[in-house]
Amino acid sequence: MNRRYAIAAAAFVALLLAVTAAKILHVPVPWTAPSARAVEQRGPLSEGEKATIDIFERVSPSVVQVAAKSAASPLMGEEGQGGSSGTGFVWDRDGHLVTNNHVVASGGEIAVRFASGEVAEVDLVGTAPNYDLAVLRIRSVRQLPAPIALGSSSDLKVGQSAFAIGNPFGLDQSMTSGIISALKRRLPTHGGREIANVIQTDAAINPGNSGGPLLDSAGRLIGVTTAIISPSGSNAGIGFAVPVDVVNRIVPELIRNGRVPTPGIGIVAAGEDVSTRLGVEGVIVVRTAPGSPAERAGIRGVNFSTGAVGDIITAVEGKPVRRLSDLTDALEQAGAGKTVRLTVKRGSDTRDVNIGIIDIDRS
Repeated sequence: MNRRYAIAAAAFVALLLAVTAAKILHVPVPWTAPSARAVEQRGPLSEGEKATIDIFERVSPSVVQVAAKSAASPLMGEEGQGGSSGTGFVWDRDGHLVTNNHVVASGGEIAVRFASGEVAEVDLVGTAPNYDLAVLRIRSVRQLPAPIALGSSSDLKVGQSAFAIGNPFGLDQSMTSGIISALKRRLPTHGGREIANVIQTDAAINPGNSGGPLLDSAGRLIGVTTAIISPSGSNAGIGFAVPVDVVNRIVPELIRNGRVPTPGIGIVAAGEDVSTRLGVEGVIVVRTAPGSPAERAGIRGVNFSTGAVGDIITAVEGKPVRRLSDLTDALEQAGAGKTVRLTVKRGSDTRDVNIGIIDIDRS
């Protein structure tokens, strides 16, 4: 009996010594309960991280999710079911919001959700398909977040930081960052024209980001995200934004009148592929509209009997015109009702012509 007791006591002592040694050597013991690991304290956030966090905290309350119901569908904002969803942001203290035209083009009811979770119905104030922009207005009076501070797109540099806030795939309040990858891109719109001086960025832009703000490192609005180039339909590092200088010209016009004039001179122009094949730098006039400013100014189109090229517009107010978007951009900058000086080449002769700009949608 004493011998059994001695063996048991020795075994217990050996076990106790083994457990103690394991704890001293930090060796896990299978039958002991694990304890939570100590939290490793980190140092302060970097200045870059602090700046990014500050941008999001200041701007995100002013970014909304936009859901539009198709006039033919009872479902609100469901892709593939006749609805659409995107992003918008607070423009002013009067309850105006800005988004993309293609987000709200379905013609049905529109609602927005704020960062707080509050949902509000809105009215469509106006659209500008040629710029893929639309303005909404909240129906009920409420305490709005502050409008996003405006920057400028005229002094942007390739390589500077860019930040996008939006609702990709319906995931609200998402922020992505990158750089401005290129400037002066041209982007075709559903209105059949091109937006000039478009910003290209590699900040991730996906379906649902459309209509959201593109920001600089000061948190200022520099563009409205509008499109991506991607075979899969998801971000591939090439996204586009309508420059804020264009937005700041178009949105007030939409608020005042609900529409934006389409400045023109009444010509049909040849495509760039035709100009390239002919080795022509400028806009080839195919024909002029009867009674248009171009016809009254003596602008001549292609002679369809002989195939001879007529007039080629090479400059507006002394600035070179190399493609149609250069001409339309110059006319839009001047505006309907104004007169501009065109430089026109016909054969070996070059002359200047003063010509009035009209709103071609109403002519």
